Amino acid sequence: MALNAGGQPADLAPAGGMWGRFYDGLGYLAGLILAIMAGAVFLQVLLRYAGWTAFDGLDEVPRYLFVWLVMLGAAAAMHRGEHTLLGYFRDRFGRRGRALAIIATNAAGIALFAYFIKLSFILVPNAQFQTSAGLGLPLGYVYAAVPVGSVLIILPMARVLFLALRDLWPKHS
Repeated sequence: MALNAGGQPADLAPAGGMWGRFYDGLGYLAGLILAIMAGAVFLQVLLRYAGWTAFDGLDEVPRYLFVWLVMLGAAAAMHRGEHTLLGYFRDRFGRRGRALAIIATNAAGIALFAYFIKLSFILVPNAQFQTSAGLGLPLGYVYAAVPVGSVLIILPMARVLFLALRDLWPKHS
């Protein structure tokens, strides 16, 4: 199994086309969220430095957007193969061992994020009854980042898992 520049197996490289554009868009959305967070924090610091009080709820904006930033950014990184990886250890294996390591880690990751989705069926509806102190925002919108992000993370992991399984039993030509 040949490795690309990112240390990922070349045949497991990110899919292009519509899905590539979609996940690129998620990366840009995460960048926009980061810019809004930075702007809100900068405005808070500026207002406090000037001796004024910040707007009600302005301190909540970066806190709640951070959850969405993490989940959307993780999904974009997972699609690109830029997630945390112990490639040194994986690359010490032969072809079949490498495929088994990829299968095991992606299957464990899919199980973890599927469990997050399962927990969200309780968490998100219950959080809708709570509102934030400053903005009055139902917290279900904040917690909805977990199941949405989990689904978006599972999709590229499932693709890599499928390709690694296929690589485990290659077709003979």
